[in-house]
Amino acid sequence: MRSKLMIPTMALVAVLATPAIAKDRVGYQAIAAGSLTQAERTIDAERAIFPDRPELMLNLAAIYARTGRDVQARALYGEVLDRDAVAMDLADGSVASSHDLAHKGLSRLTTTMATR
Repeated sequence: MRSKLMIPTMALVAVLATPAIAKDRVGYQAIAAGSLTQAERTIDAERAIFPDRPELMLNLAAIYARTGRDVQARALYGEVLDRDAVAMDLADGSVASSHDLAHKGLSRLTTTMATR
């Protein structure tokens, strides 16, 4: 089974979500429109029903990353990696593993190291 999602980050490839005629249950349309607050509300509501869906975790992690909540983003990417990999349809027609997408999301998070 393939899951569909949208990961909006600066250089990350956008991935396909629900068709425009279907209800946006993964936050795709709101993310694409730049309405991250609305996307987060949509995803939170869906996660209350389907907490283990990787497309929801990946999209929410991307929202967290874009809104400066790197700790929460890392945690969600980690949750995706703790589960079995799922094939995800990308907007360009290709397919990627949920694990590959989580690794890409993690690599884009800023890392801050304290030195003395």
